[in-house]
Amino acid sequence: MDHQRVIRDVTVRLPMASSTPEACRWTVTALSRHTPATISVLLAVHDRLRCVAATGAWQVFATVPARTGIVGRVYATGAPAVVPDVTVDPDYLPVRPDVSAELCVPVLDPTGRAIGVLDLQWSEPTDLEPWRETAQRVADRLGSRIAALGGPPAESRSEKLLRHAAALSAAPTEGAVLGVAADAAREVSALSTALLLIGGQLGPTPAVPSDLETRIRAELTGAGPAALDRMVDRAHRYGAGYTLGEAGHPPTEDYRPLTRAGVRTLVAVPVGPPDAGGVLLVADDRTLRPDPTTVSLMELLAGQTWTSIDRLRTLARLREQASSDPLTGLRHTGPFGQRIAAATPGRTALLAIDVDGFKTVNDTYGHQAGDRVLVGLARALEGALRHGDELYRIGGDEFVAVIEVSRPEEAVRIAERLTEAARRVGRTISVGVALPRPGETPDRTLKRADQALYAVKRQGRDGVLLSAA
Repeated sequence: MDHQRVIRDVTVRLPMASSTPEACRWTVTALSRHTPATISVLLAVHDRLRCVAATGAWQVFATVPARTGIVGRVYATGAPAVVPDVTVDPDYLPVRPDVSAELCVPVLDPTGRAIGVLDLQWSEPTDLEPWRETAQRVADRLGSRIAALGGPPAESRSEKLLRHAAALSAAPTEGAVLGVAADAAREVSALSTALLLIGGQLGPTPAVPSDLETRIRAELTGAGPAALDRMVDRAHRYGAGYTLGEAGHPPTEDYRPLTRAGVRTLVAVPVGPPDAGGVLLVADDRTLRPDPTTVSLMELLAGQTWTSIDRLRTLARLREQASSDPLTGLRHTGPFGQRIAAATPGRTALLAIDVDGFKTVNDTYGHQAGDRVLVGLARALEGALRHGDELYRIGGDEFVAVIEVSRPEEAVRIAERLTEAARRVGRTISVGVALPRPGETPDRTLKRADQALYAVKRQGRDGVLLSAA
């Protein structure tokens, strides 16, 4: 192989390339005339290595995280990698099933900074050392030409949206979803401000809001719920659109709060369904003319945002269902075990509750009647507890209330309130009260509350007994 000829063939046309992708394609095409290797050029775009040009009929990775694979290692370190046997390199990314060797060299700009990599992979025996020097010289010439053309290609708007879509799917809370969506809307649209209005509430304020966003938030807060509802209704009634603050053309009344804040350009996009969703407002204080593609990308972003929100809400409902009694809606044994495990000795009281004569109701009137009794009683007991007290159903007609008190007598008074609430709905209950002792296990505390409850049963039911300290 005449490696000097390889270098001449590759570099002769580089000065004529009019764009970075063109320079990369010429480099790959020229190299492919001299070797059967799979060849690719990956350049750094945002936080990934994007494949700008490649040969080969097998899989080509369009983008690779900046520190992934042999290509990521070379880009991160700036040091070439010569891998005669890819099976022993843990960083190898399988592209073709028959690849045996890989050579990867950094593409450097004139300052020596890595801007990408040139990668070659062979499926037949090859002397890699001569190719190492050749590939590096070609990569250096390519890097110089890329720098002269302005550097690696900019991240496209669709690529930006794709990057943010990944962040949306990973956001752990609705607030985080709204924050990511607003960031995405600003970056993809190139407008200065983006807010989401969901369920009558504005999304979280960014760490450093623009002056325009601060004014918009103040105006929307002052405008009141009715004005916000009109904006949402307009978006869902008529769909996505944009408006300009052109002289002589007054804004629609629904958008008055925004124009008072100084908005001169607005893209408004519906988010989610009309009854539960909202609107994405993307704005600027400059008079601009958004192109249809911008509006379409905002619609796509709105759809992805709602999908992420709906997913989080569905997961929350499933978690609630998994931890709740389907009949009464009260939390049951799983959450109860977690709660009493955190009980504070001398402060956390457990109130074991049993419905008096419940078996007779089931035997006489049937299980449906028994279910109605349990549901009504659960609502009555919940209503008699204080804010922050917790009620669990741990068995058929067995409940436990977990409450925080300052002294045992307070727990007894609350237990008596529960018995009064039960009487008001035509039932009676027996209640045993226990407070955890220092070093006592939660199960032992609950057992003492149960023992006190059954003592009430033996004494005639419909009463309260505090377990001995």
